[in-house]
Amino acid sequence: MKDKPLAGQVAWVTGSSRGLGRVMATKLCQLGAAVAIHGTRFDSPRSFGEGESMEQVARDVAAEAGGEVMPVWGDVTDEAEVTRMTDAVQARLGPIDILVANAGGDIGAGGTGVGRGGRPSPDDCIGIPLADIRAVLDRNLLSCILCCRAVAPGMMTRKHGRIITIGSIAGTFGRDDGAIYAVAKAAVHEYTRCLAVQLRPYNIPVNCVAPGGTVTNRFLVIHNIDRGKLIEEGTLDRYGRPHEVASVVAFLASEEGRFISGQVIRVDGGSQCWPA
Repeated sequence: MKDKPLAGQVAWVTGSSRGLGRVMATKLCQLGAAVAIHGTRFDSPRSFGEGESMEQVARDVAAEAGGEVMPVWGDVTDEAEVTRMTDAVQARLGPIDILVANAGGDIGAGGTGVGRGGRPSPDDCIGIPLADIRAVLDRNLLSCILCCRAVAPGMMTRKHGRIITIGSIAGTFGRDDGAIYAVAKAAVHEYTRCLAVQLRPYNIPVNCVAPGGTVTNRFLVIHNIDRGKLIEEGTLDRYGRPHEVASVVAFLASEEGRFISGQVIRVDGGSQCWPA
């Protein structure tokens, strides 16, 4: 069907209980994919007031998108948990055709309930506690690697699939605030390139979408907001909106994106205009 180009396909979007991931999952479902949404806990949507439970969010996304949605929850930094969730998705929906490795965030060892939405304090190269370093690296980089390792072999066997990782423009320049998050996202960018090379003979495009500042409930909590950049149109000198990131994810997951691989695509309104 022309208006459902992803009909018959299965997508798993990690970190989709809220924020950007939830909008990505909704978009893919609107295009016809059966979608597995994911959170760390059964009640992950409560963290920033975006729902009561994973089951409820799955029902809401299914109703909004008019498609099939299932919830899974578990720790994507734990290999056994990733395997369990991958098996659960495939047992119910079928082989995963589209993986969006979105789980991440500048969230330290204490989780989202600590400080400003979980941001480590201090959040620099030298003073950040070791536990927070490990938490940020694991949440962003290790989770991406583990999910790709779990899903890619099946795609390789079928010579079919798409992998989309979610990086950040933070991973493209030096900074003294949010430093370990920047390091983790830079590593996600490079892991994406390496995986793309490995999967090229298997007909599996692998790309990274790197958003700039994008308005979500957590974004509004953890950043000092420039109110003038909350405008939604008339200028590119503004914050992005989740649907603008989700549309790029959808393009890469579609047939139109079949010959693009190994790229880090910044979705930032042109705030960065230098070579990647």
